[in-house]
Amino acid sequence: MTEISMPAVGDKAPAFDLPAFPQGRAKLSQFKGKQNIVLYFYPRDDTPGCTKEACGFRDTIGQFQSAETAVLGLSTDTVDSHQKFAEKFSLPFPLLADEDHAVAEKYGVWVEKNMYGKKSMGIQRATFLIDKQGKIAAVWPKVKVDGHVEEVAEKLAEIGG
Repeated sequence: MTEISMPAVGDKAPAFDLPAFPQGRAKLSQFKGKQNIVLYFYPRDDTPGCTKEACGFRDTIGQFQSAETAVLGLSTDTVDSHQKFAEKFSLPFPLLADEDHAVAEKYGVWVEKNMYGKKSMGIQRATFLIDKQGKIAAVWPKVKVDGHVEEVAEKLAEIGG
């Protein structure tokens, strides 16, 4: 498998058009010229770190909305799984289902993981801030959940979201 690097600040964000909960589909082009996007990739619905991260964005959603910024979560889980996760934790933003991991690959976050000596492919937790022109404004390549949402909000304020 060829190593795909992550898009860098200033690059055009790779396009996506994916099934999503709750609105059916979400695509990059629907936000262009209207909103910035926080696109965060996470490994699995309803797991401890992913839940903490999602709830962090949930709890600060007003801050992002007032900065004309949409928050989108993306994992390889199904729309049904996303629906259960979103309803369980009252998540007020779309969750995108990248079941074939094609978008994760375009963003360079589909990586080999090593868990207790067992190697498998999966999503590396990462976040991309995409500006209204569809360009990458900031990248967090290996997210540590604690303090992450605050870092994203600070960066957004810095770039004048």
